Amino acid sequence: MLADNQNKTNIGVGVGIILQIAGRALSSGDDMLAILGLGLLALGAGFFIWGCMNYAEGKGHSKWLGVLGLLSCLGLLVLVVLPDHYKDGQRRKKSVKRKRRVEEDYDDEE
Repeated sequence: MLADNQNKTNIGVGVGIILQIAGRALSSGDDMLAILGLGLLALGAGFFIWGCMNYAEGKGHSKWLGVLGLLSCLGLLVLVVLPDHYKDGQRRKKSVKRKRRVEEDYDDEE
């Protein structure tokens, strides 16, 4: 995973979870606290999704897979099991076998 995306992921997911917990606690109060709680829930969901988008992008996938963050922890779990295409901060090389197959297909066209 890319280091820059890893930092953004940690911030987004961490802040998102904290805001959602606080929002959930406040939403069961009186009217003003409930409104504040709902606002914190929405803000927390936004941070969480942003963190998930950075996580997907940092692993070499489309950032739009981070929208799985709408599913909360289940969406994050799906992102965790996706393969990391940036091993040690660098893009993984394609296998030699696949590269040869592409070259052979190209040669056949000529």
